[in-house]
Amino acid sequence: MKKKILSLSCVVAIFCSMFMISYIDARASENEPNQVDGSYLTTEEYSKGTTALEHNVRGTYLMDGECSITKAGRGKIYVYASTTANHDVDYVGTIIYVDRYNQETKSWGQIDYWRADDYNTYYVATSKMLSVDKGYFYRVHADHFAGMDADYPYEEATSLTDGIWID
Repeated sequence: MKKKILSLSCVVAIFCSMFMISYIDARASENEPNQVDGSYLTTEEYSKGTTALEHNVRGTYLMDGECSITKAGRGKIYVYASTTANHDVDYVGTIIYVDRYNQETKSWGQIDYWRADDYNTYYVATSKMLSVDKGYFYRVHADHFAGMDADYPYEEATSLTDGIWID
């Protein structure tokens, strides 16, 4: 009789723990931030993306690249990107893209872009303050290039920020 009660108690305990684990997993997935095309949708004030740590980019010419997006007031964002080479190279550049998240299509759409490049140096950076529509998520991604003309095509890498909510 004791063995039956003990085994029945164990079975009930196992079912209860399985139920609790699935309930906890379901609650955790509800609280996880939404990720779309590599970017989380956040309410942070700032987001930075870099090539150096995530992708171990360091090549013969290209050392790293980074981009960032910062809230700069109501309906304004500050966008920045830079590319660093290992040493002086014939060409170093970055192309920066600003994207807005479309809730209906659940995808990012490009709203602006520009480039910055320089020659016979190891570093280039660009930034811009933009007025944007309120009530959307915005993110930045950048392409980074560095190299010598004799070794064209240049080395390249990409950096990407998370999306930040602008109100």
